[in-house]
Amino acid sequence: MTKKASNNVLQAIQEDLRTQMNEVTDHLAVGGCKDMNEYSRNVGIIQGLAHAERTLLDLDERIERE
Repeated sequence: MTKKASNNVLQAIQEDLRTQMNEVTDHLAVGGCKDMNEYSRNVGIIQGLAHAERTLLDLDERIERE
């Protein structure tokens, strides 16, 4: 896979991660959680998505340097 193709794939994945993160964040922001368990679960989802996005961005930087 070429660098450009890799970057396109990584960018598409990052956009999907960001969309999912925004949807969960919006759900929290409008008070969509019915209890603390749901709130905690959603916060965990956001943390996981943020970690995945950071890992993806780090990989993208490594590919750019090579």
